[in-house]
Amino acid sequence: MKRWSTLAAGLLMGAAALQFSSMASGQSDGWITLLDGTKMGDWTEVGKANWAMKDGALVADKLDGKDLSYLVSKDSYKDFQIKAEFWTDEDANSGIFIRCDVRDKIDSKICYEVNIFDKRPDPSYGTGAIVDVGKVDPMPKAAGKWNTFEITAQGSHLVVVLNGQKTVDAQDSKHNAGGPLALQYGSGVVKFRKVQIKPL
Repeated sequence: MKRWSTLAAGLLMGAAALQFSSMASGQSDGWITLLDGTKMGDWTEVGKANWAMKDGALVADKLDGKDLSYLVSKDSYKDFQIKAEFWTDEDANSGIFIRCDVRDKIDSKICYEVNIFDKRPDPSYGTGAIVDVGKVDPMPKAAGKWNTFEITAQGSHLVVVLNGQKTVDAQDSKHNAGGPLALQYGSGVVKFRKVQIKPL
């Protein structure tokens, strides 16, 4: 009897250690990969740009027409965490739009725009900000290197972390019902290497 209880305890401890190890290595359940270095994923494009997979990233560097281009997710999300890896040059205007009210016309009035725009004329809503919701001061610069956004939307609480540094911690509920997310191409060179979302 004693041998069986010792064996059962050992098995339980082993399972707990395995679960902890998989959580510690970032392989916990719930993350959905929308884009990675091998595949573009499934998006609806609003506006046209020359989006293409190159060297392990989704890249755009030219608009096809005068309208900005957005890759809009097929699914809608209300409360979530996003992890996104991106690279831009100095002239880039890009961003990640979340909780969009509609999916066929994307802008900062009907979505929250987590901005990537080092040369924005008003830098308080430039890179790392949520346009018209959460300012950054001073504005961090993203150009010329790989960066990581961690974006959390839970109820009216919105948090943006850029490269480990919190840039926005705001309360806002105008787009609280949730909706699709979108990746923007406006100008310059924009690359997305990975985009993952975890519904909360």
